[in-house]
Amino acid sequence: MQITVAIDCMGGDHGPRVTVPAAINFLSAHPDARAILVGLENEVAEALKQARGDIRDRITLRHATEVVHMAESPAAALRSKKDSSMRVIVNLLKAGEAQACVSAGNTGALMAISRFVLKTLDGIDRPAIVSLLPNIKGTYTYVLDLGANVDCGPEHLLQFGLMGSTLVAAVEHKESPTVGLLNIGEEDIKGNEVVKRAAELLRASGLNFIGNVEGDDIYKGKCDVVVCDGFVGNVALKTAEGVAQMLGGALKEEFSRNWLTKLAALVALPVLKSFRNRFDHRRYNGASLVGLRGIVVKSHGSADAYSFENAIQRAFEEVQNDVLARLTRRFNATVK
Repeated sequence: MQITVAIDCMGGDHGPRVTVPAAINFLSAHPDARAILVGLENEVAEALKQARGDIRDRITLRHATEVVHMAESPAAALRSKKDSSMRVIVNLLKAGEAQACVSAGNTGALMAISRFVLKTLDGIDRPAIVSLLPNIKGTYTYVLDLGANVDCGPEHLLQFGLMGSTLVAAVEHKESPTVGLLNIGEEDIKGNEVVKRAAELLRASGLNFIGNVEGDDIYKGKCDVVVCDGFVGNVALKTAEGVAQMLGGALKEEFSRNWLTKLAALVALPVLKSFRNRFDHRRYNGASLVGLRGIVVKSHGSADAYSFENAIQRAFEEVQNDVLARLTRRFNATVK
């Protein structure tokens, strides 16, 4: 099956000058894929001039007259901008013209529009944002929710566990992924009543639930999936991003201090490059809005072309691995 990805070319901080080259690079690496590029036609067409003819043949341009801005209210974007590039890509997914869609635009607006147009799968009360983070084992830890749901009940955390486990089983080809519940300690007595009850539900769910995990366990790779509410998840994610930026800046500052440290940096260059590549946040770009009746991936707003290409890749892999069908089957069984 040829997979078509609808791309919001106007979203994010950089618009077509990042999203279009990323789409071209992605199609170059995937001759079996197609893309629908959505946005202000003149701007998208200008950025598309660099595409080779064979790649251009697999691209369809779709004009959208409006753009959802990064600071715009999700309610206003949903209500007033029905021909925005963001709304059009979700409509294309709903209509079956695309199998996945990707945007670097306003997260709240993308969630609101996607939930309104696509609806949630049966058995799922709330969609969640899930992304993967690197760990010391050289693999990934999938964390959800990362900001879509600030206030969650125990049943929502159970659903997040089911969704995360299904996603990892599909994409990472793991039969029974391990699931942990983010808490302030590993002991069963730790945490508030919501977390304690969620642990009980997860333990009885049939998932490969290992119990409570702490924040540092995310990066130790203690389990494949970490479940938390959106408030905690978003704080954890932004804290990790801040620490990574601080360490990168501190290393650069120390190696630039004098001629001796600059010489040391030259000697250590291969190690530094390897370290940077291993923990390059751009490699992990692309958060899935899981639980919807369609594959929707949110890229970081400040993504460059390499980073945005990885978000497109994430969406493509989810379609390849039948994530939507697997989620549907799992929650249909839960409802019954």
